[in-house]
Amino acid sequence: MWQKVAQFNTLRNQMLAGFVSVMMIVLVCAGIVTYNSVSTLLNTKAEAQMKQIASQANGRLEALITQIDTLTLQAVNDAYLQQLFLAAVQGNPVSFSERQALMKIANHIQAYSGVTSVELYSTSYARMFPLDETKLTDRIPPQWIAQADKEKGRLVWIGSDPADPSSVLAIRRINLIDRWFSNGGYLMVRMNRSYFDLQSKLSDTGYQELMLLADSAGNSIVPVGPEGIDTKELLQRDAQQVTLAQKRYMLVKQPSEQTDWTLMILYPVSDISDGISVLRWAIIVSGAIGLLLFILLSFVLSMMITRPILRLMRAMRNTRQGVLTPNLTKSYTTELNDLNMTYNQMVDNMNRLIKLVYEKEIIQSRTELQALQAQIDPHFLYNTLEALYWSLQDKDEEELADLVVAMSDLFRYVIGNPNKDEWVTMSDELEHIKRYLSIMSVRFGSRLAWEIDCDDAYSNVHIPKLLIQPLVENAILHGVEGKSGEGLVAIRVEPAAERPEELRVTVRDDGPGMDNHTLHALKTAMDRGGADTPTGRGKGMAMANVQRRLKLYYPEAADGAYRGLSVTSAPQQGTSVSFDIPMYKEDDDDSIR
Repeated sequence: MWQKVAQFNTLRNQMLAGFVSVMMIVLVCAGIVTYNSVSTLLNTKAEAQMKQIASQANGRLEALITQIDTLTLQAVNDAYLQQLFLAAVQGNPVSFSERQALMKIANHIQAYSGVTSVELYSTSYARMFPLDETKLTDRIPPQWIAQADKEKGRLVWIGSDPADPSSVLAIRRINLIDRWFSNGGYLMVRMNRSYFDLQSKLSDTGYQELMLLADSAGNSIVPVGPEGIDTKELLQRDAQQVTLAQKRYMLVKQPSEQTDWTLMILYPVSDISDGISVLRWAIIVSGAIGLLLFILLSFVLSMMITRPILRLMRAMRNTRQGVLTPNLTKSYTTELNDLNMTYNQMVDNMNRLIKLVYEKEIIQSRTELQALQAQIDPHFLYNTLEALYWSLQDKDEEELADLVVAMSDLFRYVIGNPNKDEWVTMSDELEHIKRYLSIMSVRFGSRLAWEIDCDDAYSNVHIPKLLIQPLVENAILHGVEGKSGEGLVAIRVEPAAERPEELRVTVRDDGPGMDNHTLHALKTAMDRGGADTPTGRGKGMAMANVQRRLKLYYPEAADGAYRGLSVTSAPQQGTSVSFDIPMYKEDDDDSIR
Protein backbone atom coordinates (compact mmCIF):
# COMPACT_ATOMS: atom_id res chain seq x y z
CA MET A 1 0.00 0.00 0.00
CA TRP A 2 2.78 2.40 0.96
CA GLN A 3 4.57 1.63 -2.29
CA LYS A 4 1.48 2.64 -4.25
CA VAL A 5 1.26 5.84 -2.24
CA ALA A 6 4.96 6.54 -2.87
CA GLN A 7 4.44 6.14 -6.61
CA PHE A 8 1.95 9.00 -6.58
CA ASN A 9 4.00 11.09 -4.16
CA THR A 10 5.91 12.80 -6.96
CA LEU A 11 6.84 16.46 -7.33
CA ARG A 12 4.47 16.83 -10.25
CA ASN A 13 1.51 15.45 -8.27
CA GLN A 14 2.44 17.57 -5.25
CA MET A 15 2.60 20.72 -7.36
CA LEU A 16 -0.70 19.86 -9.00
CA ALA A 17 -2.37 19.18 -5.64
CA GLY A 18 -0.85 22.34 -4.16
CA PHE A 19 -1.97 24.52 -7.07
CA VAL A 20 -5.49 23.09 -6.99
CA SER A 21 -5.73 23.44 -3.19
CA VAL A 22 -4.53 27.04 -3.27
CA MET A 23 -6.91 27.87 -6.10
CA MET A 24 -9.84 26.26 -4.26
CA ILE A 25 -9.01 28.24 -1.13
CA VAL A 26 -8.72 31.44 -3.16
CA LEU A 27 -11.99 30.81 -4.98
CA VAL A 28 -13.86 29.89 -1.78
CA CYS A 29 -12.49 32.89 0.10
CA ALA A 30 -13.15 35.23 -2.82
CA GLY A 31 -16.64 33.83 -3.21
CA ILE A 32 -17.42 34.21 0.48
CA VAL A 33 -16.02 37.73 0.60
CA THR A 34 -17.84 38.72 -2.60
CA TYR A 35 -21.10 37.16 -1.44
CA ASN A 36 -20.94 38.81 1.98
CA SER A 37 -19.89 42.15 0.53
CA VAL A 38 -22.56 42.24 -2.16
CA SER A 39 -25.30 40.92 0.14
CA THR A 40 -24.32 43.52 2.74
CA LEU A 41 -24.33 46.14 0.01
CA LEU A 42 -27.80 45.08 -1.12
CA ASN A 43 -29.13 45.13 2.43
CA THR A 44 -27.51 48.50 3.08
CA LYS A 45 -28.89 49.86 -0.16
CA ALA A 46 -32.36 48.58 0.71
CA GLU A 47 -32.18 50.12 4.18
CA ALA A 48 -30.95 53.41 2.75
CA GLN A 49 -33.72 53.35 0.15
CA MET A 50 -36.30 52.65 2.84
CA LYS A 51 -34.99 55.48 4.98
CA GLN A 52 -35.07 57.78 1.96
CA ILE A 53 -38.64 56.75 1.16
CA ALA A 54 -39.62 57.23 4.80
CA SER A 55 -38.00 60.65 4.82
CA GLN A 56 -39.79 61.64 1.59
CA ALA A 57 -43.11 60.33 2.86
CA ASN A 58 -42.68 62.04 6.21
CA GLY A 59 -41.72 65.27 4.45
CA ARG A 60 -44.83 64.99 2.28
CA LEU A 61 -46.96 64.31 5.38
CA GLU A 62 -45.46 67.28 7.22
CA ALA A 63 -46.12 69.46 4.19
CA LEU A 64 -49.79 68.41 4.15
CA ILE A 65 -50.09 69.00 7.88
CA THR A 66 -48.40 72.40 7.59
CA GLN A 67 -50.75 73.37 4.76
CA ILE A 68 -53.85 72.60 6.85
CA ASP A 69 -52.29 74.33 9.86
CA THR A 70 -51.62 77.47 7.82
CA LEU A 71 -55.14 77.55 6.33
CA THR A 72 -56.86 77.13 9.69
CA LEU A 73 -54.55 79.65 11.34
CA GLN A 74 -55.44 82.24 8.69
CA ALA A 75 -59.11 81.45 9.22
CA VAL A 76 -59.11 81.90 13.01
CA ASN A 77 -57.17 85.18 12.65
CA ASP A 78 -59.65 86.57 10.10
CA ALA A 79 -60.91 90.00 11.21
CA TYR A 80 -64.59 89.21 10.59
CA LEU A 81 -64.40 85.86 12.46
CA GLN A 82 -62.56 87.52 15.36
CA GLN A 83 -65.21 90.30 15.57
CA LEU A 84 -68.10 87.83 15.38
CA PHE A 85 -66.80 85.45 18.05
CA LEU A 86 -65.79 88.38 20.29
CA ALA A 87 -69.36 89.60 20.17
CA ALA A 88 -70.61 86.10 21.03
CA VAL A 89 -68.26 85.88 24.03
CA GLN A 90 -69.43 89.30 25.24
CA GLY A 91 -73.04 88.04 25.20
CA ASN A 92 -74.23 89.89 22.11
CA PRO A 93 -76.62 87.87 19.92
CA VAL A 94 -75.31 86.66 16.55
CA SER A 95 -77.80 86.92 13.70
CA PHE A 96 -78.47 84.29 11.07
CA SER A 97 -76.97 86.43 8.31
CA GLU A 98 -73.78 86.98 10.34
CA ARG A 99 -73.37 83.24 10.83
CA GLN A 100 -74.09 82.65 7.17
CA ALA A 101 -71.30 85.07 6.24
CA LEU A 102 -68.83 82.61 7.76
CA MET A 103 -69.32 80.50 4.64
CA LYS A 104 -66.75 82.66 2.85
CA ILE A 105 -64.07 81.66 5.35
CA ALA A 106 -65.10 78.00 5.17
CA ASN A 107 -65.02 78.05 1.36
CA HIS A 108 -61.53 79.53 1.46
CA ILE A 109 -60.29 76.50 3.43
CA GLN A 110 -62.32 73.98 1.41
CA ALA A 111 -60.88 75.37 -1.83
CA TYR A 112 -57.80 73.25 -1.16
CA SER A 113 -58.01 69.55 -1.94
CA GLY A 114 -58.57 67.24 0.96
CA VAL A 115 -60.78 69.42 3.20
CA THR A 116 -64.42 68.32 2.91
CA SER A 117 -66.03 70.52 5.57
CA VAL A 118 -65.30 73.28 8.11
CA GLU A 119 -67.15 73.56 11.43
CA LEU A 120 -67.11 76.51 13.88
CA TYR A 121 -68.25 76.30 17.51
CA SER A 122 -68.64 78.83 20.33
CA THR A 123 -67.17 78.50 23.80
CA SER A 124 -70.42 76.89 24.92
CA TYR A 125 -69.84 74.18 22.23
CA ALA A 126 -72.82 75.46 20.17
CA ARG A 127 -72.32 75.26 16.42
CA MET A 128 -71.90 78.64 14.72
CA PHE A 129 -71.36 77.17 11.24
CA PRO A 130 -72.92 75.24 9.51
CA LEU A 131 -76.34 76.49 10.55
CA ASP A 132 -77.70 73.69 12.72
CA GLU A 133 -77.96 72.92 16.40
CA THR A 134 -75.30 70.20 16.66
CA LYS A 135 -73.07 70.42 19.74
CA LEU A 136 -69.28 70.03 19.64
CA THR A 137 -69.52 67.45 22.40
CA ASP A 138 -71.76 65.42 20.12
CA ARG A 139 -69.09 65.37 17.42
CA ILE A 140 -65.94 64.46 19.34
CA PRO A 141 -65.05 63.12 22.80
CA PRO A 142 -64.45 65.78 25.51
CA GLN A 143 -60.75 64.89 25.90
CA TRP A 144 -59.99 66.33 22.45
CA ILE A 145 -61.66 69.63 23.42
CA ALA A 146 -59.53 69.70 26.56
CA GLN A 147 -56.46 68.95 24.45
CA ALA A 148 -57.29 71.87 22.14
CA ASP A 149 -57.61 74.18 25.18
CA LYS A 150 -54.28 72.88 26.49
CA GLU A 151 -52.52 73.60 23.20
CA LYS A 152 -53.85 77.22 23.33
CA GLY A 153 -54.46 77.67 19.64
CA ARG A 154 -52.25 74.97 18.09
CA LEU A 155 -53.85 72.53 15.67
CA VAL A 156 -54.74 69.20 17.32
CA TRP A 157 -55.15 66.14 15.09
CA ILE A 158 -57.91 63.87 16.35
CA GLY A 159 -57.72 61.11 13.76
CA SER A 160 -60.67 59.16 12.40
CA ASP A 161 -64.06 60.87 12.53
CA PRO A 162 -66.36 58.93 14.91
CA ALA A 163 -69.33 59.76 12.69
CA ASP A 164 -67.57 59.01 9.39
CA PRO A 165 -64.63 56.53 9.45
CA SER A 166 -63.65 57.61 5.92
CA SER A 167 -62.76 61.09 7.21
CA VAL A 168 -60.08 62.56 9.48
CA LEU A 169 -60.70 65.38 11.98
CA ALA A 170 -58.50 68.20 13.30
CA ILE A 171 -59.44 70.94 15.79
CA ARG A 172 -57.93 74.18 17.07
CA ARG A 173 -59.04 76.77 19.57
CA ILE A 174 -59.94 80.30 18.39
CA ASN A 175 -57.86 82.81 20.38
CA LEU A 176 -59.42 86.29 20.53
CA ILE A 177 -56.73 88.84 19.80
CA ASP A 178 -58.69 91.78 21.30
CA ARG A 179 -59.38 89.77 24.46
CA TRP A 180 -55.77 88.86 25.35
CA PHE A 181 -55.90 85.67 23.29
CA SER A 182 -58.56 84.13 25.49
CA ASN A 183 -60.79 81.31 24.33
CA GLY A 184 -63.34 82.43 21.77
CA GLY A 185 -64.51 79.12 20.33
CA TYR A 186 -63.29 76.23 18.17
CA LEU A 187 -62.61 75.52 14.49
CA MET A 188 -62.73 71.92 13.27
CA VAL A 189 -61.92 70.66 9.80
CA ARG A 190 -62.78 67.33 8.26
CA MET A 191 -60.61 65.81 5.54
CA ASN A 192 -60.90 62.80 3.31
CA ARG A 193 -58.52 59.89 4.05
CA SER A 194 -57.26 60.03 0.48
CA TYR A 195 -55.65 63.36 1.38
CA PHE A 196 -53.06 61.34 3.33
CA ASP A 197 -52.57 58.64 0.69
CA LEU A 198 -48.78 58.93 0.49
CA GLN A 199 -48.47 55.58 -1.33
CA SER A 200 -49.84 57.01 -4.58
CA LYS A 201 -47.90 60.28 -4.20
CA LEU A 202 -44.59 58.38 -3.91
CA SER A 203 -45.36 55.56 -6.35
CA ASP A 204 -42.41 56.49 -8.59
CA THR A 205 -39.82 54.94 -6.25
CA GLY A 206 -39.77 51.66 -8.21
CA TYR A 207 -40.14 49.48 -5.08
CA GLN A 208 -43.07 47.39 -3.81
CA GLU A 209 -43.09 48.94 -0.36
CA LEU A 210 -46.29 49.36 1.69
CA MET A 211 -47.10 52.52 3.65
CA LEU A 212 -49.27 52.67 6.77
CA LEU A 213 -50.32 55.74 8.74
CA ALA A 214 -51.69 55.28 12.27
CA ASP A 215 -52.82 57.80 14.86
CA SER A 216 -51.65 57.91 18.50
CA ALA A 217 -54.20 55.24 19.48
CA GLY A 218 -52.99 52.88 16.77
CA ASN A 219 -56.00 53.36 14.51
CA SER A 220 -55.20 53.23 10.81
CA ILE A 221 -55.46 56.54 8.95
CA VAL A 222 -54.51 55.21 5.53
CA PRO A 223 -54.70 51.37 5.43
CA VAL A 224 -52.59 49.98 2.60
CA GLY A 225 -51.36 46.40 2.64
CA PRO A 226 -52.52 42.84 3.33
CA GLU A 227 -55.99 42.28 4.65
CA GLY A 228 -56.40 42.04 8.40
CA ILE A 229 -53.31 44.06 9.19
CA ASP A 230 -53.16 45.21 12.83
CA THR A 231 -51.52 48.63 13.05
CA LYS A 232 -51.64 48.60 16.85
CA GLU A 233 -49.53 45.44 16.92
CA LEU A 234 -47.03 46.92 14.46
CA LEU A 235 -46.66 50.04 16.62
CA GLN A 236 -45.70 47.88 19.60
CA ARG A 237 -43.12 45.80 17.73
CA ASP A 238 -39.43 46.69 17.99
CA ALA A 239 -38.17 44.10 15.47
CA GLN A 240 -36.90 45.23 12.08
CA GLN A 241 -38.62 42.30 10.31
CA VAL A 242 -42.30 41.29 10.60
CA THR A 243 -44.45 38.62 8.97
CA LEU A 244 -47.79 39.60 7.46
CA ALA A 245 -49.97 37.23 5.46
CA GLN A 246 -47.13 34.64 5.41
CA LYS A 247 -44.77 37.17 3.87
CA ARG A 248 -41.79 38.79 5.54
CA TYR A 249 -41.28 42.55 5.51
CA MET A 250 -38.67 44.96 6.78
CA LEU A 251 -40.36 47.57 9.03
CA VAL A 252 -39.33 51.23 9.29
CA LYS A 253 -41.20 53.64 11.60
CA GLN A 254 -41.20 57.42 11.21
CA PRO A 255 -43.07 59.36 13.94
CA SER A 256 -44.59 62.78 13.20
CA GLU A 257 -44.00 65.46 15.83
CA GLN A 258 -46.90 67.69 14.69
CA THR A 259 -49.66 65.06 14.70
CA ASP A 260 -48.33 62.38 17.09
CA TRP A 261 -49.03 59.92 14.27
CA THR A 262 -46.64 57.22 13.07
CA LEU A 263 -45.73 56.52 9.47
CA MET A 264 -44.78 52.85 8.90
CA ILE A 265 -43.16 51.47 5.73
CA LEU A 266 -43.07 47.74 4.98
CA TYR A 267 -40.50 46.52 2.45
CA PRO A 268 -40.69 42.90 1.16
CA VAL A 269 -37.60 40.91 2.17
CA SER A 270 -38.01 38.78 -0.97
CA ASP A 271 -37.03 41.75 -3.13
CA ILE A 272 -33.61 41.64 -1.44
CA SER A 273 -33.17 37.86 -1.15
CA ASP A 274 -33.97 37.29 -4.85
CA GLY A 275 -30.94 39.33 -5.87
CA ILE A 276 -28.76 37.52 -3.33
CA SER A 277 -29.86 34.08 -4.64
CA VAL A 278 -28.89 35.05 -8.19
CA LEU A 279 -25.55 36.28 -6.90
CA ARG A 280 -24.96 32.99 -5.03
CA TRP A 281 -25.50 30.87 -8.14
CA ALA A 282 -23.39 33.20 -10.26
CA ILE A 283 -20.49 32.84 -7.80
CA ILE A 284 -20.84 29.02 -7.68
CA VAL A 285 -20.93 28.62 -11.48
CA SER A 286 -18.07 31.03 -12.14
CA GLY A 287 -15.99 29.38 -9.37
CA ALA A 288 -16.55 25.90 -10.83
CA ILE A 289 -15.53 27.03 -14.33
CA GLY A 290 -12.48 28.83 -12.96
CA LEU A 291 -11.43 25.78 -10.92
CA LEU A 292 -11.71 23.47 -13.93
CA LEU A 293 -9.60 25.76 -16.10
CA PHE A 294 -7.02 26.16 -13.36
CA ILE A 295 -6.70 22.35 -12.95
CA LEU A 296 -5.92 21.98 -16.65
CA LEU A 297 -3.41 24.82 -16.65
CA SER A 298 -1.78 23.55 -13.44
CA PHE A 299 -1.31 20.10 -14.95
CA VAL A 300 0.39 21.52 -18.04
CA LEU A 301 2.55 23.85 -15.95
CA SER A 302 3.62 21.08 -13.55
CA MET A 303 4.71 18.89 -16.49
CA MET A 304 6.78 21.74 -17.92
CA ILE A 305 8.53 22.32 -14.58
CA THR A 306 9.09 18.77 -13.32
CA ARG A 307 10.58 17.17 -16.45
CA PRO A 308 13.82 19.24 -16.39
CA ILE A 309 14.01 18.83 -12.61
CA LEU A 310 13.76 15.03 -12.86
CA ARG A 311 16.66 14.93 -15.32
CA LEU A 312 18.75 17.09 -12.96
CA MET A 313 17.85 14.96 -9.92
CA ARG A 314 19.36 11.83 -11.54
CA ALA A 315 22.76 13.55 -11.64
CA MET A 316 22.49 15.22 -8.18
CA ARG A 317 20.80 12.50 -6.10
CA ASN A 318 23.72 12.18 -3.65
CA THR A 319 23.78 15.92 -2.89
CA ARG A 320 22.45 16.84 0.54
CA GLN A 321 20.49 19.97 1.31
CA GLY A 322 22.75 22.74 2.51
CA VAL A 323 25.98 20.81 1.79
CA LEU A 324 27.21 20.26 -1.75
CA THR A 325 28.75 16.78 -1.96
CA PRO A 326 30.91 15.82 -4.97
CA ASN A 327 29.79 12.92 -7.09
CA LEU A 328 32.60 10.33 -6.84
CA THR A 329 31.10 7.84 -9.28
CA LYS A 330 32.80 7.26 -12.61
CA SER A 331 31.20 6.81 -15.96
CA TYR A 332 32.51 5.00 -18.99
CA THR A 333 30.79 7.43 -21.25
CA THR A 334 32.99 10.35 -22.15
CA GLU A 335 30.18 12.85 -22.23
CA LEU A 336 28.77 11.76 -18.86
CA ASN A 337 32.25 11.58 -17.32
CA ASP A 338 33.03 15.12 -18.47
CA LEU A 339 29.68 16.24 -17.12
CA ASN A 340 30.47 14.52 -13.78
CA MET A 341 33.90 16.16 -13.59
CA THR A 342 32.36 19.51 -14.38
CA TYR A 343 29.76 18.99 -11.68
CA ASN A 344 32.44 18.02 -9.11
CA GLN A 345 34.51 21.07 -9.96
CA MET A 346 31.43 23.23 -9.57
CA VAL A 347 30.70 21.70 -6.13
CA ASP A 348 34.31 22.27 -4.98
CA ASN A 349 34.24 25.90 -6.12
CA MET A 350 30.87 26.55 -4.48
CA ASN A 351 31.97 25.01 -1.16
CA ARG A 352 35.09 27.16 -1.20
CA LEU A 353 33.03 30.26 -1.96
CA ILE A 354 30.54 29.42 0.79
CA LYS A 355 33.33 29.15 3.34
CA LEU A 356 34.88 32.41 2.15
CA VAL A 357 31.55 34.27 2.30
CA TYR A 358 30.84 32.90 5.78
CA GLU A 359 34.18 34.15 7.09
CA LYS A 360 33.64 37.54 5.50
CA GLU A 361 30.20 37.82 7.09
CA ILE A 362 31.67 37.13 10.53
CA ILE A 363 34.30 39.83 10.03
CA GLN A 364 31.69 42.25 8.67
CA SER A 365 29.37 41.63 11.63
CA ARG A 366 32.13 42.35 14.15
CA THR A 367 33.13 45.48 12.23
CA GLU A 368 29.55 46.68 12.14
CA LEU A 369 29.15 46.11 15.88
CA GLN A 370 32.22 48.20 16.57
CA ALA A 371 30.90 50.93 14.29
CA LEU A 372 27.56 50.95 16.08
CA GLN A 373 29.32 51.09 19.46
CA ALA A 374 31.41 54.02 18.24
CA GLN A 375 28.26 55.75 17.01
CA ILE A 376 26.62 55.56 20.44
CA ASP A 377 29.66 56.84 22.38
CA PRO A 378 29.92 60.37 20.88
CA HIS A 379 26.12 60.72 20.77
CA PHE A 380 25.92 59.89 24.47
CA LEU A 381 28.88 62.11 25.40
CA TYR A 382 27.48 65.13 23.55
CA ASN A 383 24.14 64.84 25.36
CA THR A 384 25.82 64.32 28.73
CA LEU A 385 28.11 67.34 28.23
CA GLU A 386 25.08 69.41 27.29
CA ALA A 387 23.38 68.32 30.54
CA LEU A 388 26.57 69.21 32.44
CA TYR A 389 26.63 72.67 30.85
CA TRP A 390 23.10 73.45 32.03
CA SER A 391 23.82 71.94 35.43
CA LEU A 392 26.88 74.16 36.15
CA GLN A 393 24.70 77.22 36.75
CA ASP A 394 23.95 78.13 40.37
CA LYS A 395 25.88 75.17 41.84
CA ASP A 396 28.26 75.37 44.80
CA GLU A 397 31.73 73.84 44.80
CA GLU A 398 30.75 70.66 46.69
CA GLU A 399 27.93 69.88 44.25
CA LEU A 400 30.24 70.54 41.30
CA ALA A 401 32.84 68.19 42.79
CA ASP A 402 30.30 65.35 43.16
CA LEU A 403 29.07 66.03 39.64
CA VAL A 404 32.61 65.89 38.20
CA VAL A 405 33.27 62.57 40.00
CA ALA A 406 30.06 61.11 38.62
CA MET A 407 30.98 62.36 35.15
CA SER A 408 34.44 60.82 35.36
CA ASP A 409 33.00 57.41 36.35
CA LEU A 410 30.47 57.69 33.57
CA PHE A 411 33.12 58.54 30.95
CA ARG A 412 35.38 55.75 32.19
CA TYR A 413 32.56 53.29 31.61
CA VAL A 414 31.75 54.67 28.14
CA ILE A 415 35.30 55.19 26.79
CA GLY A 416 36.60 51.81 27.99
CA ASN A 417 38.28 49.39 25.61
CA PRO A 418 35.50 48.35 23.23
CA ASN A 419 37.16 45.02 22.37
CA LYS A 420 37.70 44.09 26.01
CA ASP A 421 34.51 45.56 27.47
CA GLU A 422 32.14 44.63 24.68
CA TRP A 423 29.99 42.62 27.12
CA VAL A 424 29.14 43.76 30.65
CA THR A 425 26.96 42.39 33.43
CA MET A 426 23.45 43.60 34.03
CA SER A 427 24.50 45.14 37.36
CA ASP A 428 27.27 47.18 35.66
CA GLU A 429 24.89 48.42 32.96
CA LEU A 430 22.24 49.40 35.53
CA GLU A 431 24.87 51.08 37.71
CA HIS A 432 25.87 53.13 34.68
CA ILE A 433 22.18 54.01 34.16
CA LYS A 434 21.96 55.19 37.79
CA ARG A 435 24.98 57.47 37.32
CA TYR A 436 23.48 58.89 34.14
CA LEU A 437 20.09 59.48 35.80
CA SER A 438 21.81 61.15 38.77
CA ILE A 439 23.56 63.59 36.43
CA MET A 440 20.33 64.27 34.53
CA SER A 441 18.54 64.83 37.86
CA VAL A 442 20.89 67.75 38.49
CA ARG A 443 19.65 69.33 35.26
CA PHE A 444 15.94 68.59 35.58
CA GLY A 445 15.69 68.79 39.38
CA SER A 446 12.35 67.70 40.80
CA ARG A 447 10.95 67.30 37.28
CA LEU A 448 12.77 63.95 36.89
CA ALA A 449 11.78 60.91 38.93
CA TRP A 450 13.20 57.47 38.17
CA GLU A 451 13.09 53.92 39.42
CA ILE A 452 15.01 50.74 38.56
CA ASP A 453 13.52 47.32 39.30
CA CYS A 454 15.86 44.34 38.86
CA ASP A 455 16.15 41.22 40.97
CA ASP A 456 19.66 40.40 42.27
CA ALA A 457 19.39 37.00 40.60
CA TYR A 458 19.87 38.69 37.22
CA SER A 459 22.89 40.81 38.17
CA ASN A 460 25.40 38.50 36.42
CA VAL A 461 23.47 38.18 33.18
CA HIS A 462 25.68 39.45 30.36
CA ILE A 463 24.43 42.18 28.08
CA PRO A 464 26.07 44.26 25.33
CA LYS A 465 27.51 47.45 26.70
CA LEU A 466 25.42 50.66 26.38
CA LEU A 467 22.34 48.78 25.14
CA ILE A 468 19.85 50.22 27.66
CA GLN A 469 21.28 53.75 28.05
CA PRO A 470 20.09 55.13 24.64
CA LEU A 471 16.52 54.08 25.53
CA VAL A 472 16.75 55.86 28.90
CA GLU A 473 18.15 58.92 27.17
CA ASN A 474 15.23 58.96 24.73
CA ALA A 475 12.75 58.55 27.62
CA ILE A 476 14.20 61.67 29.29
CA LEU A 477 14.49 63.83 26.17
CA HIS A 478 11.13 62.92 24.66
CA GLY A 479 9.14 61.91 27.77
CA VAL A 480 10.23 64.06 30.71
CA GLU A 481 11.45 67.11 28.79
CA GLY A 482 8.31 67.12 26.62
CA LYS A 483 6.02 67.10 29.66
CA SER A 484 5.07 69.90 31.99
CA GLY A 485 5.53 68.91 35.62
CA GLU A 486 7.17 65.83 37.10
CA GLY A 487 8.03 62.95 34.79
CA LEU A 488 8.85 59.33 35.62
CA VAL A 489 11.39 57.06 33.90
CA ALA A 490 11.12 53.40 34.96
CA ILE A 491 13.56 50.59 34.06
CA ARG A 492 12.34 47.05 34.74
CA VAL A 493 14.20 43.74 34.25
CA GLU A 494 12.08 40.60 34.55
CA PRO A 495 11.63 37.19 32.89
CA ALA A 496 9.74 37.26 29.62
CA ALA A 497 6.19 35.97 30.01
CA GLU A 498 6.30 33.91 26.82
CA ARG A 499 9.85 32.52 27.34
CA PRO A 500 10.94 32.25 31.02
CA GLU A 501 14.50 31.43 29.92
CA GLU A 502 14.87 34.99 28.59
CA LEU A 503 14.90 38.40 30.27
CA ARG A 504 12.72 41.30 29.22
CA VAL A 505 14.16 44.80 29.69
CA THR A 506 11.55 47.58 29.62
CA VAL A 507 12.15 51.35 29.66
CA ARG A 508 8.95 53.31 30.24
CA ASP A 509 8.10 57.00 30.64
CA ASP A 510 4.84 58.84 31.39
CA GLY A 511 5.43 61.62 28.86
CA PRO A 512 3.15 62.93 26.11
CA GLY A 513 3.38 59.69 24.12
CA MET A 514 2.71 59.30 20.39
CA ASP A 515 -0.33 58.79 18.22
CA ASN A 516 -0.66 55.82 15.85
CA HIS A 517 0.67 57.76 12.86
CA THR A 518 3.81 58.92 14.67
CA LEU A 519 4.37 55.46 16.18
CA HIS A 520 4.12 53.83 12.76
CA ALA A 521 6.53 56.38 11.29
CA LEU A 522 8.98 55.74 14.15
CA LYS A 523 8.96 51.98 13.57
CA THR A 524 9.50 52.56 9.87
CA ALA A 525 12.42 54.87 10.63
CA MET A 526 13.91 52.23 12.95
CA ASP A 527 13.75 49.61 10.21
CA ARG A 528 15.40 52.04 7.79
CA GLY A 529 18.22 52.82 10.17
CA GLY A 530 16.80 55.99 11.76
CA ALA A 531 16.26 58.01 8.58
CA ASP A 532 13.24 60.29 8.33
CA THR A 533 12.58 60.14 12.08
CA PRO A 534 9.15 61.66 12.91
CA THR A 535 10.01 62.78 16.45
CA GLY A 536 13.08 64.86 15.83
CA ARG A 537 16.39 65.09 17.73
CA GLY A 538 17.62 61.66 16.68
CA LYS A 539 15.10 59.50 18.49
CA GLY A 540 14.69 57.20 15.53
CA MET A 541 18.49 57.05 14.96
CA ALA A 542 19.28 55.99 18.55
CA MET A 543 16.53 53.36 18.65
CA ALA A 544 17.53 52.07 15.20
CA ASN A 545 21.09 51.72 16.50
CA VAL A 546 19.91 49.64 19.48
CA GLN A 547 17.70 47.51 17.28
CA ARG A 548 20.53 46.82 14.84
CA ARG A 549 22.87 45.86 17.70
CA LEU A 550 20.28 43.48 19.12
CA LYS A 551 19.98 41.65 15.81
CA LEU A 552 23.78 41.48 15.42
CA TYR A 553 24.48 40.26 18.97
CA TYR A 554 21.62 37.78 18.95
CA PRO A 555 21.30 36.64 15.32
CA GLU A 556 19.49 33.40 16.22
CA ALA A 557 16.51 33.26 18.58
CA ALA A 558 14.99 30.14 20.06
CA ASP A 559 11.50 29.26 18.82
CA GLY A 560 11.64 32.09 16.32
CA ALA A 561 11.59 34.79 19.03
CA TYR A 562 11.64 38.36 17.72
CA ARG A 563 14.97 40.11 18.21
CA GLY A 564 14.32 43.81 18.21
CA LEU A 565 12.64 46.65 20.00
CA SER A 566 8.94 46.53 20.85
CA VAL A 567 7.45 50.03 21.12
CA THR A 568 4.01 50.81 22.54
CA SER A 569 2.68 54.33 23.01
CA ALA A 570 -0.54 56.32 23.18
CA PRO A 571 -1.23 60.06 23.43
CA GLN A 572 -0.93 61.35 27.02
CA GLN A 573 -0.14 57.81 28.24
CA GLY A 574 3.62 57.71 27.81
CA THR A 575 5.88 55.38 25.82
CA SER A 576 7.21 51.90 26.63
CA VAL A 577 10.20 50.32 24.84
CA SER A 578 11.23 46.72 25.58
CA PHE A 579 13.43 43.93 24.23
CA ASP A 580 14.19 40.31 25.15
CA ILE A 581 17.66 38.76 25.62
CA PRO A 582 18.77 35.28 26.72
CA MET A 583 19.75 34.84 30.38
CA TYR A 584 23.05 33.27 29.34
CA LYS A 585 25.86 34.10 26.96
CA GLU A 586 27.63 31.35 25.07
CA ASP A 587 30.79 30.09 26.84
CA ASP A 588 29.96 32.08 30.01
CA ASP A 589 29.57 30.12 33.24
CA ASP A 590 28.70 33.15 35.40
CA SER A 591 25.39 33.81 33.67
CA ILE A 592 22.12 32.34 34.90
CA ARG A 593 21.36 29.08 33.20
